[in-house]
Amino acid sequence: MKEIMKAIQYYGIDDIRYEDVEIKEPKSAEVLVKVEAALTCGTDIKTLRRGHPVLIKSIPSRFGHEFSGVVAKVGNKVKDFKVGDRVVAANSAPCGKCFFCRNEQYNLCENLEFLNGAYAQYITVPARIVEKNMIKIPNHLPFELAAFTEPLANVVHGVERTGIKQGDVVGIVGTGPIGLMFARLAKLKGAKVLVAGRNPEKLKMALDFSGADEVIDLKKYKNPEKIFQSFSREGKGLDVAVECVGLPEIWELMLRCVRKGGVVHFFGGCKSGSKVELDTTQLHYGDIRIMSVFHHTPKYFRMALELIAAGHVDVEKLIGRRLPLSQTKAALEIHERGEAIKVLIMPSSDDIF
Repeated sequence: MKEIMKAIQYYGIDDIRYEDVEIKEPKSAEVLVKVEAALTCGTDIKTLRRGHPVLIKSIPSRFGHEFSGVVAKVGNKVKDFKVGDRVVAANSAPCGKCFFCRNEQYNLCENLEFLNGAYAQYITVPARIVEKNMIKIPNHLPFELAAFTEPLANVVHGVERTGIKQGDVVGIVGTGPIGLMFARLAKLKGAKVLVAGRNPEKLKMALDFSGADEVIDLKKYKNPEKIFQSFSREGKGLDVAVECVGLPEIWELMLRCVRKGGVVHFFGGCKSGSKVELDTTQLHYGDIRIMSVFHHTPKYFRMALELIAAGHVDVEKLIGRRLPLSQTKAALEIHERGEAIKVLIMPSSDDIF
């Protein structure tokens, strides 16, 4: 007899449905996880509003990718996990064999295997992710906090690659979860951190959650680059300028805020086809380093969980609302309107086995 669960199914742009679906039995090297906590994400909102050519392979599709839970079943070849283990899994895993994997650029893997389906009572984790990117949660750590491992892993990757060091003045535009977590990790590196955004509540969160040294309300200042400059060392401009919004005009703004010899990190992904104008004289003669980091790797996924478990990143402060699985679309809309940094989705706890 087939086992049935409740899940959110993606049918197309602005069309997700709360339905009864069949539970996918785990194959020999797969694991079935009972979802205890799932989180809303900007990527899921973008997918809802305009689709996603990589994450959505067919219609209908399972939906959501930030989660944690308890192992409910394991395939007969799974050795590292057992029923009852508390786990968190990433939304992807690299193949380990392609050109980029051989060069240890695992985030650029040509054959990344992605996982969707966190907005459900159960999720079946593919063998490769079980092997490379699923880890046990420390007993003291609540599921809702462990679910932040995947988004934080992206930020850990970005911060480590940026090379932020003690005493740097770092300016961040964007007060969503990614911008706030970037600010927090920059503070942990010993930087002076300035955060700019338009939402007053999120700016308050930047102070409370990340420990930012200053916040800048972009609704009040027409020339934020002058404000950033005023807080920089000797008025030279930011040592590190980070864009966490994903808008071309903000990309261009960050270049106006950085000092000679500084770093500009375009962390927010813009809409496909977006173009920006860059001042080549500024870039070349200013010796400015431009970079952009995509996604995460198994190494940074593990580092992220360690940071959360040790209490260095108090992600609980980012949970603005808690809603049942049936209200997932409402949760995404709350997130989209900026009324919560993250919304926690709590699937039914009824055990159907």
